[in-house]
Formats: sequence, C-alpha cells, structure tokens
Amino acid sequence: MEQNLIAQVFAAHLALIGTDVQAWSDLLAEDAIVEFPYASALGSPSRLEGKFAIYDYMKNAVAQLQNWVFTDVREYQTLIPNVLFAEFHGEAVFVATGQPYQQDYVVRLEIKRGKIIHYREYWNPVAILEITGSRETSHPALEIKS
Repeated sequence: MEQNLIAQVFAAHLALIGTDVQAWSDLLAEDAIVEFPYASALGSPSRLEGKFAIYDYMKNAVAQLQNWVFTDVREYQTLIPNVLFAEFHGEAVFVATGQPYQQDYVVRLEIKRGKIIHYREYWNPVAILEITGSRETSHPALEIKS
C-alpha cells in the first residue's frame, strides 16, 4: 500500500511543481527537507528546511521557467516502502531569455503519512549556466530572487 502511495505522491509532484507551486507545497510535511546537492556550485542554497521556507523559495524559483514537460520517467521502488528513487528528463523555457532549458534529474523521495518529508534532487549545474550565462541567475530549484 505504501509503495502505491509514494508513486502517487511522486506523480503529483511532477504534475504540480511546474504549474501550481501552492498546490505542490500541500504535498510537503510541515518539517520537510528539500535538498539540491549541486546548487551550491551556483551559489544557491543546497538545503531548505520547513514547508514555509521551501514554498517561499520554490514559488520564486519556479516562476523563472515555464511550460514544463517531464519525460522518460523511471521510478525505482525500494525495500523501504516509503522511499522511492526516480530518474526523469525535464524541459522548459527560461522566461528571461526564451531559451529552452533541458535537464536530467535523479531524485530520492521519502514520505511519511502521505506527505513528503525528504526530497533530494540531483541535476547538472552546467545546464543552468548554459541558459543564464551566470552563476547569479536563479533556476527553478536554486535561489530566491528578491
């Protein structure tokens, strides 16, 4: 049952992250942790803690890319029923320049009582630099623009 639930949460994550960050944040536990281990290479935070901090960050970051499409989604169930690994390809348009953005992702997702408690997303920072030309320009999972 838990493995089916985590697959549903992951599907909802992909469906909402690029279109409705408020609804996406409802997938998070109050004490959720989101990590982007390679974000620090771009001068961005690599760890966000707490639902409000994650939402505040993501609403600004996600707004920089539009028309998200996720393909080649592969999910890997684990022996731990509330943990899932996944690989997928994402494409979007960088709003500031109109340039296409492409990225391959590897994710570890952990849920508790149907809510995301830990999300770790690996991606290549070079793809960000290719569309922005700068370490200071944000990405959908990087830094807050004030």
